[in-house]
Amino acid sequence: MARPNMKPIVLLFLKLLLIGLSAPQLIAGDETQKFVYSGFASANLTLDGTASVTPSGLLELTNGTVMSMGHAFHPAPLRLRDSPNGSIQSFSASFVFGIISIYDVSSHGLTMLVAPSKDLSKAMPVQYLGLFNGLNNGNTTNHIFAVELDTWQNAEFGDIDYNHVGVDINGLSSEKSHTAGFFHDQNGTFENLTLGSQEAMQVWVDYDREKTQIDVTMAPLNMTTKPKRPIVSARYNLSAVLKDVAYIGFSSSTGTIKTQHYVLGWSFAMNGPAPVINLSMLPKLPRDHPKGRRSWVLDIVLPVGTAVVLLSLGAIAFLLVRRHFRYAEVRDNWEVEFGPHRFSYKDLYHATGGFEDKNLLGVGGFGRVYKGVLQKSRLKIAVKRVSHDSKQGMKEFIAEIVSIGRLQNRNLVPLLGYCRRKGELLLVYEYMPNGSLDKYLHGKEDNTILSWAQRFQVIKGIASGLLYLHEEWEKVVVHRDIKASNVLLDNEMNGRLGDFGLARLYDHGIDPDYTCGWHHRLPSSRAGTQRKCHSSY
Repeated sequence: MARPNMKPIVLLFLKLLLIGLSAPQLIAGDETQKFVYSGFASANLTLDGTASVTPSGLLELTNGTVMSMGHAFHPAPLRLRDSPNGSIQSFSASFVFGIISIYDVSSHGLTMLVAPSKDLSKAMPVQYLGLFNGLNNGNTTNHIFAVELDTWQNAEFGDIDYNHVGVDINGLSSEKSHTAGFFHDQNGTFENLTLGSQEAMQVWVDYDREKTQIDVTMAPLNMTTKPKRPIVSARYNLSAVLKDVAYIGFSSSTGTIKTQHYVLGWSFAMNGPAPVINLSMLPKLPRDHPKGRRSWVLDIVLPVGTAVVLLSLGAIAFLLVRRHFRYAEVRDNWEVEFGPHRFSYKDLYHATGGFEDKNLLGVGGFGRVYKGVLQKSRLKIAVKRVSHDSKQGMKEFIAEIVSIGRLQNRNLVPLLGYCRRKGELLLVYEYMPNGSLDKYLHGKEDNTILSWAQRFQVIKGIASGLLYLHEEWEKVVVHRDIKASNVLLDNEMNGRLGDFGLARLYDHGIDPDYTCGWHHRLPSSRAGTQRKCHSSY
């Protein structure tokens, strides 16, 4: 009689055992740890910052907000070692991404990372890509491995260009990096890919525990197979970096340029190739750029005869020669290292309407300031023309202009770059549409009076900017000339500190009395008498 009564209990036990065995084993010690997301519409990810999943299933890491960051992690941890004292196991990952910017350039990039925790709240945006900050960048205690897709060249990290892929260990100075692109399997030639092209691309990351080798490969989405040759190959033993249990995910950040970073699909596997992402199921990237339209001039010119074409070519040649002399610049070989911080005089000339008086914002002791709009990006700028008649100290001066250009804080007037032409130096800033604070305080701006709430907002903003200059940046910057005329107001009436002409720069922990700063190096006719460098408007 006991045998029939035991049968239902045995069957119930077997059912519970089968249910337990069929559940996902994401931290098991076997070799089957893997997952695949072909879109994220129903994904249970851990998100923070600006990261979110759109209704169409896109993982949006940054949403276009300037100087922001976002993180997304697979929720379950991964056990990376098969024994307590064992080495990190081999793993492979693949993901499809896209970067969209409202301008021709984007900032700053995204990473796929493996970290001991999902908490990156102490990280900073802009050049730190939402991974590190100015204090912990490069520390071995971070225990972070990342592959960066970087669309901004930062000299402080030794970036090779503004469009590269890098392997990062505990910091943003890449162990190895390469310009974004892929090698053709047939002939081995390299083809460049632009990360911010608004097109989807696929990346593969592979770690081999036996060879202690990291390989990164990428390709456009229309390629049917993974290229055989990776663009980055780095020998590094991740057993000395990663913890036994870690989390895998993405980080991203923006600077002053509105940029959106997306992930469309993602897969991962331990001790085997990453599962294939179903490309047909991926959501589409948003399209926000207008389609080109044929010019009616082209339709008329095409039927014109050979004689007219020859005359046109002659006229064009004449104009090009004339334009060459009009836009001639001063360039030295050493300026190559400053890369994208240099603007062409032609672009600045057209942006300001030929430096017409109607675009004149003001006149100071060190030059005139003009407003303008860059033709390609439609970015509003302010251009200061500073006269100089000496080559002495020019290299050092421009090097420090580029250094100050790396300051990234919403309460500082951004210095975007420079240009040199004949006897003048042109400094390029972000345009502040509401002018300087003194015009409002002293009733010079159409009798507009600031409310106490607006005044308090300006005070808080400038205080935040000073905190960044004194304590949060990699160097200590002492402004030394804070006054209403040096506080500019953006389109939302937020205060931004400008005019670093009397500022001093020195290392943290150094007595400023023994630091000369950069202000004595201005190569202008007035530098010898006033020893001042005017680097903001």
